[in-house]
Order: sequence, then structure tokens, then C-alpha cells
Amino acid sequence: MDKWAEILLGLILVIVPILLAWYSGSWFGVFWNFKHAAWEFLKGGIFWFIVMIGLLFILLGISDLKG
Repeated sequence: MDKWAEILLGLILVIVPILLAWYSGSWFGVFWNFKHAAWEFLKGGIFWFIVMIGLLFILLGISDLKG
């Protein structure tokens, strides 16, 4: 993958979950009918998984810039 594409994808995967978590209280929670505790656990797991993948892409892109 191109180094700039990795950095861009990484930034998207870090910023989008943060924005979704910020706005999830308004309209996003209406479409899901999970139990509250299970839903909070799932949201937290998905959030950190996507953020970590985004950070991985950022680090790979920076590593490619050096090489």
C-alpha cells in the first residue's frame, strides 16, 4: 500500500470512530435494540479495535516515509 494512503486511511480510522462516539447519543442509538450493557461493551470494543488499526496504518506510513 502507498505510504500516503496508509497515513490517510489511518487518520480516517482514528478520527471517524471518535466522531461517531461523540455523536452516538443523538440519532445513532435509535437504530440499535441491544441491551444497554452489551451495547456499551460492543461499542467500546469496536471503537478501540478501529482506533488501533488506524494507529497501525499511521505507524506503517511513517515507517515507509523513512525508508
